[in-house]
Amino acid sequence: MTLSASAEIRSPAEIIAALCAHGIENEVVEFKEAKTSFDPEKLGRYFSALSNEANLQKQGQAWLVFGVQDKGAVVIGSQYRKDPAHLMKIKEEIASGTTGNLTFTQIHIEEIEGKRVLLFEIPAAPQGIPIAWKRHYYGRDNEALVGLNLSELETIRSQRAIGDWSIGLCPKAGLADLDSDAIAKARSEYIIKNPKQREEVRNWDVSTFLNKAKLTINGQLTRTALILLGKSEAEHYLSPAVFRMTWLLKDKDGIDKDYEHFGLPLILSTDQILQRIRRIRYRYMLPGNIFPEEVEQYDSYLIREALHNAIAHQDYELGGRIVLVENENDSLTFVNEGSFLPGSPEAVIEADAPSTSYRNQFLVAAMVNLNLIDTIGSGIKKMFRLQRERFFPMPDYDLSNERVSVKIMGKVLDVKYATKLAQMPELRLEEIMLLDKVQKGKELSKSEASSLRKNGLIEGRKPNLYISASVAAQTRQTVDYMKHRGIDNDYCRQMVLDSLKKFESMSRGQFEEIIADKLSNNLTSKQKTDKIRNILQALRREGKIRTNNKKEWELIPSEEQKES
Repeated sequence: MTLSASAEIRSPAEIIAALCAHGIENEVVEFKEAKTSFDPEKLGRYFSALSNEANLQKQGQAWLVFGVQDKGAVVIGSQYRKDPAHLMKIKEEIASGTTGNLTFTQIHIEEIEGKRVLLFEIPAAPQGIPIAWKRHYYGRDNEALVGLNLSELETIRSQRAIGDWSIGLCPKAGLADLDSDAIAKARSEYIIKNPKQREEVRNWDVSTFLNKAKLTINGQLTRTALILLGKSEAEHYLSPAVFRMTWLLKDKDGIDKDYEHFGLPLILSTDQILQRIRRIRYRYMLPGNIFPEEVEQYDSYLIREALHNAIAHQDYELGGRIVLVENENDSLTFVNEGSFLPGSPEAVIEADAPSTSYRNQFLVAAMVNLNLIDTIGSGIKKMFRLQRERFFPMPDYDLSNERVSVKIMGKVLDVKYATKLAQMPELRLEEIMLLDKVQKGKELSKSEASSLRKNGLIEGRKPNLYISASVAAQTRQTVDYMKHRGIDNDYCRQMVLDSLKKFESMSRGQFEEIIADKLSNNLTSKQKTDKIRNILQALRREGKIRTNNKKEWELIPSEEQKES
């Protein structure tokens, strides 16, 4: 059932009545009892799913109704967030976890059959922008909440490809608005890309070259031509879009030390930014090596690839700028506006193939012709491989808030992890990316953890995962492994019994001092305390220990144990 085209249904009460009369849920309608409360995480997932499905079903909105049973659509009433101010705060809470801070259009409070019913109006996902909840995309399979499948994800993302902003013509701009140095750079890069045409390209006039390189259309300048080759004073032809790349240097405390802005032509700006980044050589020694490794902190290809990707995939209509933050301590962070259309870097690496759609299709094609980027899907993969070859952490992607942030570490974060890479060259890149998450303390999905566990690379329970005994043995990390694994319950029980045999009575605090530092390093202090308490209680239930009048633990004599 859809309501978008039904002009006679206007009031929230009428909408609820119509939904209940239909009696069943579907991709854009969900009933929940929510008698007194509702899991906020699940609410966020439903928001993502219903918003995406409204887009796919070509509806203006979707509906979530609290206070109605899903079987038969029986009105029972809901006491969820009875305070109206507290109820409306959910809009802010949802916005904090969704793509583009999207939230409920409106929350209606209605009395139906003398019972309080809430009608949540959820806007359809905007054209070309699937909505995620905490970086995960959800959808519906009839009335079931599921992950948004790849086909549906690409369907939404491809909606914007029809209107490629970068192909737009700038009829008032001419060749005089292009930078001669930028044209020369573009021509030399085109020759590198097409070496068999070397002599032919040199004889082309500017107009012919621009047409052949697909920067112009029938001799008319496109936005792409101005982005890559335009003079700085020609930027007004592209207004209100902003064409700025900013290099920002921060000290180890995150305080700004220096900055510089770079504008058109962007084909020259990347080299200018590259010159601002400090060329520091980094030395480190892996176990078993006689001589230290010495490399530049950041590979030039990696910097260029990250910057060119930012230029190619920036959503210029959002009016933002590309930013490169150099942390003088250890990292570079590249930020560009717009969602990451392939979904995730993992998806790019697994596919190892060209993307099916690009935000700036014309700009991407031109950058390929000018040897700036590659569309075969290998650019990102090569970035990961370069970091692996240096034994540095993998590139770290943050895809939240409708922007792409890529952090590149310029040093070894964990020598033990680097040693693992050096001594296990058979590891696949996908496995290294997941182990990199373990190194950084990031949460793995159920399937990711299952994959590593199946291959014997990790042990432990989520979220306290650590490298497996086999990996630890191969990489000489047995001490580190035991620290992560910790001692088992049987050993803890025996420590308790042995201590009481020797000292007659002890407090729980004393046991914590003895045992806590021998438990897994992956456990929090509270988890360690809870584990020790549980062991003591288990021994008490088994009739082996008890508390005395000092509220300290003591052994129960063996004869009493036999009697019990």
